[in-house]
Amino acid sequence: MFAVVEIQGKQYKLSPNDTVKVDTLPNKVGDKVTFDKVILLSDDKKTTIGSPVLSGHTVTAKILDHIRDDKVVVFKKKRRKGYQVKRGHRQGYTTLQVEKIS
Repeated sequence: MFAVVEIQGKQYKLSPNDTVKVDTLPNKVGDKVTFDKVILLSDDKKTTIGSPVLSGHTVTAKILDHIRDDKVVVFKKKRRKGYQVKRGHRQGYTTLQVEKIS
C-alpha cells in the first residue's frame, strides 16, 4: 500500500514505516502530523486517484528529527573586474516516519 501526498507544495510517495526527508515543518520532534492532501491511494487490488485530492483519506507521520543538509557553496566571479563573492547555503529538512495511511 502506498499514497502520493502533497506536503508544502511538493509530492511524495509514502508507504507505512517509510522514512522521508521533507522541507522544514514548524512542529517539534516527537509530534505527530497529519497530511490530508492525498492525491493518489493504492493498495494491492485497486488504485484511487483524486480530483484533485481524495477526501476522507489521511497520512499520519511522526517527526523524528530536524536536520540541515550539507553546505552548498555559491561563488560568483566576473573576470578582469575584481568582483568575487563567496556565499554558502544549508537547507533545513525534517525527517518523518510514516505511521499509517487511512
